Amino acid sequence: MLDRAITHITEIAQIPSFSSYEERLHPYICQVFDEIQAREIDVKGNNLIYKVGDNSNLPTVALTAHLDKINHYGTDYPDPLPVDIIDDQIEGAMDDSAGLGIVVTLAEMTKSRQWPNMLFFFSEMEEKKGLKEHPELLRNNGKGYTNGMGARRIAQQCIAQNTMPDQVITLDTTPLFKGEKGVALYANHWELNDLDPNKKLIERTKKAVNQFLAIDSDIKVDNNTNDYLHYGEVFNQKDDHQTISVALEPSIYPYHQKGERVFIDDIRRCITILESYLNDSIS
Repeated sequence: MLDRAITHITEIAQIPSFSSYEERLHPYICQVFDEIQAREIDVKGNNLIYKVGDNSNLPTVALTAHLDKINHYGTDYPDPLPVDIIDDQIEGAMDDSAGLGIVVTLAEMTKSRQWPNMLFFFSEMEEKKGLKEHPELLRNNGKGYTNGMGARRIAQQCIAQNTMPDQVITLDTTPLFKGEKGVALYANHWELNDLDPNKKLIERTKKAVNQFLAIDSDIKVDNNTNDYLHYGEVFNQKDDHQTISVALEPSIYPYHQKGERVFIDDIRRCITILESYLNDSIS
């Protein structure tokens, strides 16, 4: 599966799906889910939702990644975008090509695995750097766009259709390791969003963190901002909701600039961790 993930990451990295132009990546994502015969759920904007499995006796786990890339090139960008494999790393627009490649690889794995019901969320406008620094590179000069709007739209649509996941696991990239290998787990989203968590949510999240650490004790538990905050906040607005939201992230360096690199071994670790975690979710 690692070879498949590398293929997905390098293919996705070449597509200029910059913030507000995420639909450029839709054909690639849709082809993967057409092949596994997933059910698509309609959602506003440049977002995608797919569902695999509908067993009421099993929990539902959502895997998520954001579709948008930061435009580091301006209006005269290369198409395809540059990507290369250098020694043990993949270089290119890895934020969030790495997370997307992992998610679609796991989606393909559902064909041969006994896993929970699965939701797959692909969101627009996760990045705020371009919106803040170069709105002229976005559609309509960035008017009408907000950071995290995609994740919020996805969560709101799932709530409206009563398609609530028990857990949401976001795949993005982390700058915490400053050029070294590593995998991080972000968990306590309420420290960085506006949610006042209930006791049950805190307990369930702590249990999930411990399950991840039991699989790989070298995971670095930390916190940072990305779509996992929005999923955690929106899905848990009601007092009786306890939807776990965490983010599992391979190291990236440099960060938010040209020539981003991720370690192939960190990609392997994330896939291995998630495969074991999903196996454990139905045991």
